[in-house]
Amino acid sequence: MSKSALVTGAGGGLGRAIALQLAARNCRVAVLDINPKSAGETVALIKAKDGEAIAIADDLTREGAPEAAIEATVKAFGGLDILVNNAGFGGIESFFEMSAKLWQKTLSLNVTALALMCAAAGRVMRGQRAGRIVNITSPASRMALPNYAAYAASKAGVDSITRAAAVALAPFGVLVNSVAPGMMDTEMQRVTEADLARVEGRNDLQAFLDERTRRVPLGRRVEPDEVAAGVVWLALDSPAYIAAERLNLSGGMDRD
Repeated sequence: MSKSALVTGAGGGLGRAIALQLAARNCRVAVLDINPKSAGETVALIKAKDGEAIAIADDLTREGAPEAAIEATVKAFGGLDILVNNAGFGGIESFFEMSAKLWQKTLSLNVTALALMCAAAGRVMRGQRAGRIVNITSPASRMALPNYAAYAASKAGVDSITRAAAVALAPFGVLVNSVAPGMMDTEMQRVTEADLARVEGRNDLQAFLDERTRRVPLGRRVEPDEVAAGVVWLALDSPAYIAAERLNLSGGMDRD
């Protein structure tokens, strides 16, 4: 029997790659994105290959949105086997010019909404006595990034929530783990690095990007499809004794 999955932030980038790979593995996929057009495009790509998918357009920071997304998925597919918390936000601000607005926007999506998604999905999976949740974290959670402090802190929060959810749900046969991708050339990454170069006074953007890439021990950036493969492995194939773990797909940048 095919499994049902909900992927947040699946209108493009990594989220779309995850949704497409899950669909290729015969999963029915709920595609959630704040942009209705983008969500619809991902659904269309899945259906073009005879997959089954629905689009959910919502802002997960809206009160009640996490619970509504889980409810819509269960209603459409009769249950929920996999949740991938991929939706996220990151903004660059100089450490000395940080604003409450950026912190609130970052934490409300990356931390609060993710926690509520885990809880809402956990209630469904607890009743099923089965399920897998994969949260997208970042090497940033373990790095000192003065001009990216809100994002780094939010991903440290994701690590903490992953461990807490894993312990809460393990007695019910539900596995919760995370994936930490390295640098990907997604739209969010491109915008972030351009802003970072500006804040750090780097006028040659390409030289700045090349310098950052050279920090990766494997010497290159990771493709979204490579990260998606790791997410799908945790969601479908990994041994049933893996819980509260972090899978690093950072090319050696994150070694723990």
